[in-house]
Amino acid sequence: MNHNPLNKQGKSVKQRVFSGIQPTGNIHIGNYLAAIRRWADLQSDYENIFCVVDLHAITIPQDPQTLKVKNREVAALLFAAGIDPKLSSVFIQSHISAHSELAWILNCFIPIGWLRRMTQFKEKSKKQDEVITMGLFDYPALMAADILLYATDLVPVGDDQKQHVELTRDVAQRFNSMYGETFKLPESITPDIGGRIMGLSDPSKKMSKSDTKSENSIFLLDSPDVIRSKVMRATTDSMREIRFDKNRPSINNLLTIYELFSRKGRVEIEAQFEGKGYAYFKNALADEIVENLRPLQVRYYQLMDDFSYIDGLLKDGSLKVEPIAVKTLDEVKEKIGLG
Repeated sequence: MNHNPLNKQGKSVKQRVFSGIQPTGNIHIGNYLAAIRRWADLQSDYENIFCVVDLHAITIPQDPQTLKVKNREVAALLFAAGIDPKLSSVFIQSHISAHSELAWILNCFIPIGWLRRMTQFKEKSKKQDEVITMGLFDYPALMAADILLYATDLVPVGDDQKQHVELTRDVAQRFNSMYGETFKLPESITPDIGGRIMGLSDPSKKMSKSDTKSENSIFLLDSPDVIRSKVMRATTDSMREIRFDKNRPSINNLLTIYELFSRKGRVEIEAQFEGKGYAYFKNALADEIVENLRPLQVRYYQLMDDFSYIDGLLKDGSLKVEPIAVKTLDEVKEKIGLG
């Protein structure tokens, strides 16, 4: 894929990346390895827009004060993880009203059948004890608005969100066919390794920010002692050989985590642990996680000592990207006869 197309003057143009993260639950190493760290690593190669999606969060009931606090906490974690406000724009979704407005317009172009096919809605609605809201059902329409507002080229997502990007492309194509070229068609990008980091105690399920079994996930702000305890209790199997094997989900998952944190190759890793036991490997894995998260945690607590600084960065992010969103929304409204 050509990530640096040329503009009319023959100059290299960076492709625009958009991604969002919900301010709910506790961010875990799966979120970090599959998304946040990759955003930070690649941000100099792209034009980046990262959004704390608080409107998506209220598809299930939230405590108002907690939600406001979590918005700031998640933003601080993004900055602490290496998202540079000079290279990337970070903002709170609800601070730009164009997201809600375009979502309603897109609703009028999305057949109900498309939304009924969304597997994530089916899974979430099974888990939810409360009354299922229209917001939960309509989540993909808002996600489509998020992406299309910014003429996004690339959307980094996990496997479970790829279907939503496909719906975004479908509604964009439908609108374009009716009103002429308006929306850019985005492409989803998923990591080759680590797109789904599974739970420590149940490797059949992904790590979850809302996991009630806290030993299943390692959260970014877990202390070194907690991290070591969780790793040492992680599920393994009755075999002794420490090697990558998809047919051995528990050890394969732990090795994948080690691979991503250490940035070592698989051959090197298997040689490193050849003839070693699970306790030796788990100690090495815990050390790798603790040392990788240490600078992030230090930076996070420094940032959280100054709320006004975080809020200022978020305001700057909004001011940078809102004109893009408003321009898209105005074009859409003009084409369909609104205003």
